[in-house]
Amino acid sequence: MMRLAIVLLLCTLACRTWAQDCPPQAQTQVGTLAEQIRLWDDSYHRLGQSPVSDELYDQARQRLANWRQCVPQTTTVADQPLASARGTLRHPVAHTGLEKLADEAAVGVWLGSRHDVWVQPKVDGVAVTLLYRKGRLTQVISRGDGQFGQDWSVSARRISGIVQQLPEPLDLVLQGELYWRLDDHVQSAQGGLNNRSKVAGLMNRRQLSDAEAAGIGLFVWAWPEGPPSFVERLAILDRLGFSDTRRYSQPIQNLTEAARWRAHWYNQPLPFASDGVVLHQAQRAPAERWKTSPPYWAAAWKYPTAKALALVRDVQFKIGRTGRITPILELEPVRLDDRQISRVSAGSLKRWHALDIRPGDQVSIALAGQIIPHLDQVILRSTHREDMAVPDPRQYHALSCWQLDPGCDEQLLARLTWLSSSQGLALPHMGRETWSLLIEAGLIANLLDWLTLDATELANIDGFGDRSRARVIESLHSARQRPFAQWLKALGVPPAARNNLEGDWQTLVARDHQAWLAIDGIGPGRAAQLSAFFRDPHVLSLAETLRVAGIDGF
Repeated sequence: MMRLAIVLLLCTLACRTWAQDCPPQAQTQVGTLAEQIRLWDDSYHRLGQSPVSDELYDQARQRLANWRQCVPQTTTVADQPLASARGTLRHPVAHTGLEKLADEAAVGVWLGSRHDVWVQPKVDGVAVTLLYRKGRLTQVISRGDGQFGQDWSVSARRISGIVQQLPEPLDLVLQGELYWRLDDHVQSAQGGLNNRSKVAGLMNRRQLSDAEAAGIGLFVWAWPEGPPSFVERLAILDRLGFSDTRRYSQPIQNLTEAARWRAHWYNQPLPFASDGVVLHQAQRAPAERWKTSPPYWAAAWKYPTAKALALVRDVQFKIGRTGRITPILELEPVRLDDRQISRVSAGSLKRWHALDIRPGDQVSIALAGQIIPHLDQVILRSTHREDMAVPDPRQYHALSCWQLDPGCDEQLLARLTWLSSSQGLALPHMGRETWSLLIEAGLIANLLDWLTLDATELANIDGFGDRSRARVIESLHSARQRPFAQWLKALGVPPAARNNLEGDWQTLVARDHQAWLAIDGIGPGRAAQLSAFFRDPHVLSLAETLRVAGIDGF
């Protein structure tokens, strides 16, 4: 019985884990996501194009791995990101991959078991092998699949940034990165600028102009058969003409120093784009044992993510005070710049229609000004297109929903929230949540129903204690003392005209379109809005309510 209980407990925990880590879309979308990643791999490694940023790609691949763990599969699918990039020339030494360390904790663990570690910027370019025979550059091979690549020698011989003749007659095999030269490039401010694709495209063309060739530089990051000492390797490379390697390599003792150099290269000007740092242990395996898999002696630590890949759970449509409809995407929570984001605006209804975002879609989220999350683009669409109840924009405008007519909940609540805000009557203790409670209790069905509320009616609302009731009643009663101009703002009179609203309500109502147009500073559009506002039947009814209530000016 005890064993049975343990088994049931483990099953329960497993189910809970599945529910947390595996959304419903995992079951139906795992194949679609895998195919999308395969297409990205082909575009990146074979064509030298980057349809998505590295950080979004990494997040998509991690999501695919998570989904595959919880979605039963009859066969195991082996990932081969470099399959379509395979060339015809064998690298004399395989190009290894790089393990990507997720965070400071992972970096600390990695450093904890290693010594004589150096850090370099992770140059954002295209990887190559360079072969020198008796000091002369004889061949340049693209990375390809890490074992076989394309012959880029013809184009490489035109690039002044690549040493063509060593000062010594050495046989040499180097690995490095071809990058596009930039002037004082600050990664944190400017990002990658997609220059990797530019370099790959130029090299694949096999014909470079003098200007194009002059724009390409080389950063050597590996001398597979070089001396065991990292210091000696750097010194010899510098003597041979590869000075950038020594200039941008720093010894580190601990996580603090690694983080300092990472922040430095992220925020300081560099002659190339970079997307993180690479940690190198001086001690490594012999060159003949290098493989295309990530080695134990090097790892990447990427810069802070600028974008997050988010799964859309739902789409809500928020209707504002003026009738503007804003689609809001409810997301599976994601972290971006140490913030957890669970919802983001899609902007306008027009943009949402153009993007056609539905639950199950995957989108990229970025931070505007490092503060406000905003929708960047749709990355992957769900194969199931869920029907959405989309509000009709023709039903909502600046003069709609003064009361709880069908479909007016959102706009009326927005009107009440504006009315009590600092832009309106500045009523303390009367925010959106309080108004929502009053509506749900059936005490408000019209913009001004609250004028006659008393403590007895509030006593029937759950969650309202004596103190809360007293504060709300006092706040609502104070509205009667607000001046006429403040009441006009609270009702939502067109804003540009507020300095021209002289006289009482009857004076303003008496003006027709031509009278408004005759006032300095009011154009045809604003005149039409003012005329419509002061003649709207609902607004006139509200004004009568305020007159009966004895509000000044009405």
